[in-house]
Amino acid sequence: MEKSKKSFSSGFDSVTGRIRRFCADTAAELGRCSWPTKQQLMESTLLVVVTMVILACFVAGVDEIARLLIRLVTVRG
Repeated sequence: MEKSKKSFSSGFDSVTGRIRRFCADTAAELGRCSWPTKQQLMESTLLVVVTMVILACFVAGVDEIARLLIRLVTVRG
């Protein structure tokens, strides 16, 4: 019985040790990353927002054209 407790405990220590090592490795890796400046972040954010607005307008235009074409084909005059 004592042996099973020891193997369970060592398995637990192994899991917690791996979790701690993962967290430490992750923190070290994040320290080596090059982070953007505030200016770069603002420019990238603006670029994404403008691109999304353009894409939304394009999709809305294609949707409207498709709606009109479907209406022309399906409406019996």
